[in-house]
Amino acid sequence: MGGKTARDAQIIVIGGGIVGIAVAAYLAEAGRDVLVLDRSGICEETSSGNAGALAFPDILPLVHKDMLSQVPRWLADPLGPLSIPPAYMPRLLPWLWRFLRAGRSSNFAAAMAAQASMMRLAEREWSGLMIRSGTADMLREDGALELYESEEEFRAAEEGWAARRRLHIPFRHLEREEIAAYQPGLSECFVRATFMPGWKTVADPQRLGQAVWAYAERNGARFMPATVAAARAEGEGVAVQLSGGRRLLCDRLVVAAGAWSRPFAAAFGDRVPLETERGYNTTLPPDAFEVKRQLIFARHGFVVTPLEGGLRIGGAVEFGGLKRPPNYARSRAMLEKAARFLPGLRTQGGRQWMGYRPSLPDSLPVIDRAWRAPRVLYAFGHGHLGLTQAAATGRLIRDLVLEQSPPIDLRPFRARRFRSHGL
Repeated sequence: MGGKTARDAQIIVIGGGIVGIAVAAYLAEAGRDVLVLDRSGICEETSSGNAGALAFPDILPLVHKDMLSQVPRWLADPLGPLSIPPAYMPRLLPWLWRFLRAGRSSNFAAAMAAQASMMRLAEREWSGLMIRSGTADMLREDGALELYESEEEFRAAEEGWAARRRLHIPFRHLEREEIAAYQPGLSECFVRATFMPGWKTVADPQRLGQAVWAYAERNGARFMPATVAAARAEGEGVAVQLSGGRRLLCDRLVVAAGAWSRPFAAAFGDRVPLETERGYNTTLPPDAFEVKRQLIFARHGFVVTPLEGGLRIGGAVEFGGLKRPPNYARSRAMLEKAARFLPGLRTQGGRQWMGYRPSLPDSLPVIDRAWRAPRVLYAFGHGHLGLTQAAATGRLIRDLVLEQSPPIDLRPFRARRFRSHGL
């Protein structure tokens, strides 16, 4: 007698980073049998070393005028905020072309509106998920301070603040004499600043992710350490091939593999222009400097974040793919700048790190069904905003699985938008 093939799980999630475990938490809450696969563990790679920001006011796509105006200066400095190794440039050119097209006014406005809707949802969903998972005590609501070294730099950022004003995102511009009340001990080189009260941080991004995973486990989610070699639709389900030869079957598959997601999407007919931004940081001991809130040095492409385990100084962008060895001189360059901006900063005893951000040209993630396999769902491409948007992504994937109407329009997040929008 024929029968349905036994499943290893109802839903398999490829990726144990913050997005994958948020997806698992929402699906487990909904009573689904969820198995997460990751080669390293829960929040052990990129999600372990991010800046810890819940950057809800960060609605501007990366390709905004102020950023573009700084690109030539950045590229002139091999250790500056943006680096493209010459040998990698030919591979990157198609992505860069799409990135520039994303800056056209119509594309930019649409992407910003979509990002704003995603951020509103992200803030609501993180609030609820933290309460349900018992992690609300890890939230820090101190806001963030963006700093400017000249009036010209401050004016160049005004277009972005005007956009936030139109979307009712609160902020306050500060004069030089007001800055010290928000962060004592800064260099006198800063003439203006902007305080964003809605910008939040977490005590430790890895610990938060692992606590959310513990909540998912309490609701029945499971984890298996494994490297996924391939996946394909098979009958009424999906087959997942592991590198060791084992084969798993599931009813639905969620691809949440961050910077490693592109070949999985291609296998299901979706050619997504996903690139890898390599980010660097150094985490100093907690007593390195008393920082009251996240400090944003936008002109230099890095932030300083006070975490429970130390002071994290990091950011910058290096387009170099997944295979090039780390260039920790970039971490040291940011640390040296931080020492100039925070006189008295103790720079000894730091831990260096590099992670891989999954970046798309229009700064929006892919949250969608696969073109050739509607049982496969995508949840990747969040760039710098994986932690910020993880809970919203979990909610949206859950709605797609349950075939419920999502709370926001998902058309801007489709995998195939790069064909239809001329990107």
